[in-house]
Amino acid sequence: MKKIKRKTLETKIKIKVNKKGKGEYSINTGIGFFNHMLETLSKHSGIDINIECKGDIHIDFHHTVEDCGIVLGKVLKKELFPIKNIERFGHSSIPMDESLCECSIDLSNRPYLFLDLKETKGIIKDFDIELVYEFFSALISNLSITTHIELKRGENKHHIVESCFKSFAVALKNALKKNKKVKVPSTKGKL
Repeated sequence: MKKIKRKTLETKIKIKVNKKGKGEYSINTGIGFFNHMLETLSKHSGIDINIECKGDIHIDFHHTVEDCGIVLGKVLKKELFPIKNIERFGHSSIPMDESLCECSIDLSNRPYLFLDLKETKGIIKDFDIELVYEFFSALISNLSITTHIELKRGENKHHIVESCFKSFAVALKNALKKNKKVKVPSTKGKL
């Protein structure tokens, strides 16, 4: 289990993760819908995630969402790297009622994010959908993995965002599957 604390004038965050967990979680960011998405990420990735965050949500949710992505990315990088004896690549296609989202991951130690939720905009309760990009951008750049997430179809905003988080979680779980035959899954010998 790895943990990181981070304190700024905007947020105070403590995150613990365990890649050998059971998808158990304790999430408190002060943002209900965001908590739900992070719980989904933990449950479907099989990674135990504990997050305690106090942020300036009286201003808006941006700092809390982005900073949780930064810290979660950093602690996951400490927990996952160096990469060996795993598949390295993961893919998933997750339906949620009328919505379908696909995610492909490479645990490459190189950050790149492609996120296409089509023209999905607006608010889910009090959560601005543009924050989905802010979270994944911070997460992926600090975790240093290549990630492509693409909405194939969908209408309900809640379903779209949740299928996005679930597809990422399942692709990550698939990338982390044990494969002792490959040792380091790269012709370079190191990731």
